[in-house]
Amino acid sequence: MQVKETLSEGLKREYQVVLPLTELDQRATERLETIKDRVKLDGFRPGKVPLPHLKRVYGRSVMGEVIEQAISEANNKIISDGGFRLAMQPQIKLASEEEAAVKEVMEGKADLSYTVAMEILPKIELADFRSIKLEKPVAPVAEDHVDESLKKIAESNRNFTDKDGKAENGDRVVMNFKGTLEGAPFEGGSADEVPLVLGSGGFIPGFEEQIIGMGKGETRTIKVTFPKNYMAEHLAGKDAEFEVTVTAVAGPEAINIDDDFAKGLGLESVEKLKSQVRDRLEREYSSLSRAKLKRALLDALDKQHQFDVPPSLVEQEFGGIWSSVTQELERQGTSFADEGKTEDQAREEYRKIADRRVRLGLVLGEVGEKNSIKVADDELSRAVVERARQYPGQEQKVFEQIRNDPNLIAAIRAPLFEEKVVDYILELATVTDKPVTREQLVADDEDDEGEGKKSGKK
Repeated sequence: MQVKETLSEGLKREYQVVLPLTELDQRATERLETIKDRVKLDGFRPGKVPLPHLKRVYGRSVMGEVIEQAISEANNKIISDGGFRLAMQPQIKLASEEEAAVKEVMEGKADLSYTVAMEILPKIELADFRSIKLEKPVAPVAEDHVDESLKKIAESNRNFTDKDGKAENGDRVVMNFKGTLEGAPFEGGSADEVPLVLGSGGFIPGFEEQIIGMGKGETRTIKVTFPKNYMAEHLAGKDAEFEVTVTAVAGPEAINIDDDFAKGLGLESVEKLKSQVRDRLEREYSSLSRAKLKRALLDALDKQHQFDVPPSLVEQEFGGIWSSVTQELERQGTSFADEGKTEDQAREEYRKIADRRVRLGLVLGEVGEKNSIKVADDELSRAVVERARQYPGQEQKVFEQIRNDPNLIAAIRAPLFEEKVVDYILELATVTDKPVTREQLVADDEDDEGEGKKSGKK
């Protein structure tokens, strides 16, 4: 085998490889010898088929297998000798794509010459994680936070009493409606016995306000315009009319958050209800604190690890981000101009995000590999079960689908691995609690979403 490096540029490598005819022919002969005893051909006893005859019958197919194996072994030797880790599968190109030349190689009449292009992973020098100093925002769950959540629970479980008067804001109406676009009915535009609490914002803007003042049995034509970012694209931005008939009007009853209310929710007392609400809020606050701490850690790792990343991985990551971004803009009926930027500026911004994601992914992977951090089988199994539970009634089907799909398994394993690596680094870093208000903790800061919510960053 002859190997000549023809390109070494950044993380790209290219080699010209020649596999001599004599080597390929020897391999093919050895392969034919191994199948000789198993071949059955008319006119010959098993194991007595002459080698030249075997070559005429099976030579081309056997040579195809030999070439495939020889290329794989040659590439693996290049990778091993260079101490490379590949970012993507090697790209093979025959030195001559001419049909006659390929035919000669397959028939064992010529050397095999090909070019292999590789993109390798960079060698990563990990920083001293003990030098990282981070602040973890922490907010206490105050009593007024608990009371606020209790009121929301009570509102969602409020009882209503039928009344004879006109519908007011806060009342619940039951209605039948028929919608039309330019005089024609449209799919999903009609329904009967639909409940609606006026003022809840449950319908498109302008709809509920026109119900106010209607009484039981009254019919009214309501005119509205669907929002430009409406989820159903065929309705977005369209003017519509609804013929609405109110079949019932009910007024809200007073809310009493007491033991009887808690028992209605399946708990023995209001104190038990408060305790559950407090526990839930503490878990939510803890999750938010963790997310902000992780973001700060990723920022620190980003500053400490600056190196070139494989262009193909960045392009792959960028493709996923860009597809998500453009689909979201289309769904909302907006454009980059609405955000004060051109498409080229947006592409540059999201390509930087892709570069950061890939680089941090490589750093976390390196930390995990060097410190033998792995996702245990029982951890993965629990995660698979939790994923299946998200599809009530189809749990077993989804469980089997995940278990039999390596890509789905990898997609579930990846975030588990990342969190374990983050935990490992946080153990080494210096982390100090920083008291903040609830408002500061729950602030919808784009930076807390990785590289911004629009990018879909983890």
